[in-house]
Amino acid sequence: MFNHIIYFIVVLLVFSVSYPGKGPENSLFLTTGMIVFSWAGFALYCNRVFERIRRDSREGGGNDGRLTARYHRAHGALSVLAIFLFSLITLLFNLKYWLLHIPGFKAFSVLQGLLAMALFFGFLCTIWYFAVPAYRELFGISISRKAYIISNARLNLPILFPWIILSLIYDILNMTPWGEPAGFFNTMSGQILFFAVFLSMLMVILPVFIQSWWGCKSLENTPKAMELESFLREKGFRYRSLLRWPLFEGRMMTAGIMGIVARYRYILVTDSLFEILTVEELKAVLAHEMGHARYRHLLFYMLFLIGYVVLAFGFFDFYFYFLATRPFFMKFFSTGHSEGSNLFYFALSVPMLLSLIIYFRYVMGFFMRNFERQADLYSAKIMGTPEYTISSLEKIALLSGKSMDVPSWHHFSIRQRVDYLIRFMREPSLLKRQNRFVTICFSVFILFLLALGYLLNFSPLKQKMTYAALENALQEQVSENPADLSLYENLAMLYHKMEDYGKAKEVYEKILALDPDRPVSLNNLAWLLATSDDPGIRDRKRALVFAKKAVSFERSPVYLDTLAEAYYVNGYQQEAVQTIKEAISKAKDNREYYKRQLQKFLSGKNSK
Repeated sequence: MFNHIIYFIVVLLVFSVSYPGKGPENSLFLTTGMIVFSWAGFALYCNRVFERIRRDSREGGGNDGRLTARYHRAHGALSVLAIFLFSLITLLFNLKYWLLHIPGFKAFSVLQGLLAMALFFGFLCTIWYFAVPAYRELFGISISRKAYIISNARLNLPILFPWIILSLIYDILNMTPWGEPAGFFNTMSGQILFFAVFLSMLMVILPVFIQSWWGCKSLENTPKAMELESFLREKGFRYRSLLRWPLFEGRMMTAGIMGIVARYRYILVTDSLFEILTVEELKAVLAHEMGHARYRHLLFYMLFLIGYVVLAFGFFDFYFYFLATRPFFMKFFSTGHSEGSNLFYFALSVPMLLSLIIYFRYVMGFFMRNFERQADLYSAKIMGTPEYTISSLEKIALLSGKSMDVPSWHHFSIRQRVDYLIRFMREPSLLKRQNRFVTICFSVFILFLLALGYLLNFSPLKQKMTYAALENALQEQVSENPADLSLYENLAMLYHKMEDYGKAKEVYEKILALDPDRPVSLNNLAWLLATSDDPGIRDRKRALVFAKKAVSFERSPVYLDTLAEAYYVNGYQQEAVQTIKEAISKAKDNREYYKRQLQKFLSGKNSK
């Protein structure tokens, strides 16, 4: 399930950055044909991979753990291939364009995403369909294809529940004033706040719906179940219910806990695990799950998700501006065609995906493995000995066909876990040291997250990269349309905003040499010449000439303010006061600024 969380995040990212374009460069027939052709080839390859595993299992006379690891690796590799095919269909064959033409889909992004997820889910179902014979052979479990696919679907679909609810709420908000382009929820801060608040709410209440979706039921009132519930009461553990987890018809050997708040906290145990373990071993398993709650691991996972959202905003802008300043990539983006834009966004998605994999697979994976170690040690502490925790792990490995030596990105190998628990018998202080280690590591992570989040989202670096990307884009447009003086004006204004006054002056003068009657350039150059501290740029007399000429075209408050400033720096205080008063009388916006200008002119203070 943890792997599928990353898979779905990647697929959602690829779909979200795809560009629908203005016209169908590829026909609907071609897009549909590509989907069918991709699926057919994918299905044949899945069948070939799992048939080889099944054949090797038969010829080898059983499963020594290596085939199990190979089976799981095949699942992972085929899932990555499914992501690649989905990306190909989305980015090169304009999937989003066709989805937007379905009635109602343009207004609701959640509908677009759901249909795109259905396509990816079709690829996953294909993997599960062809995996069943090998699964039966390796694990000795009699399960139908239908039951296997439904079990996988029921297990993994809840991953999308938070995204579906958040997207639906966001779509509804976009229909309100808060969701307009200038609204709060379309700012970076608004989106981060929206995600954090609603994700927190969902993480609290979703377990109620997920346990129902999974078909979980209360344990039967047997002596074994009663003893486990008595154990939880004895330890003072607060929870909502101890449930049977019918995962893969109850045949999978695992347990879990979900719910940040005790009122909505559930402990789940599969039927197979409940049957094969003794009461003491089951108590050790429950103590392990109690450890996750004791150390607030579920809360930390939520913080990891929110942290990634904060970084993702910054990474997206950083990579976008980086690519936009590269002429090779900018050519794709500036074509206006969906293929070119999708190639640009494909290039953009590659570092985004790498960042995502590094963040979840390695950073979050590091903490998940150490959280599991914390829970193991807590279980040993609660039980008074690691004996039952060790025996439960070894029994699960033996009966499920898992290798003792194969770790996952979110768990240490069973042998590593057992060895660490044996070490705990010799070193009782190991739990405290592990807790201290996790606390220090997480504190460093939070500091790094805050620093990187600030650097990517709020520091001057982001503004510089924004300006550099805009400059590159404008220069590209100017080179393609040298007769369009409005592009030169935009470039000059950008230089002005970047405080590169020398370049701004140069471009404004170039514009006026070609067309002396452009009021925007006249006004902006006048302001620059009047207010600059640089003696090489400042020219107050020319500023007054240009300001008067700009006002002769239009007596707007902005132009009058520039003229008033030019009068003032040239020593014409009375004319400056009269002109700024006219600006105030005409102004509908920025009246406070013009009033401050009037006070400055009346006081006779220096303009700078």
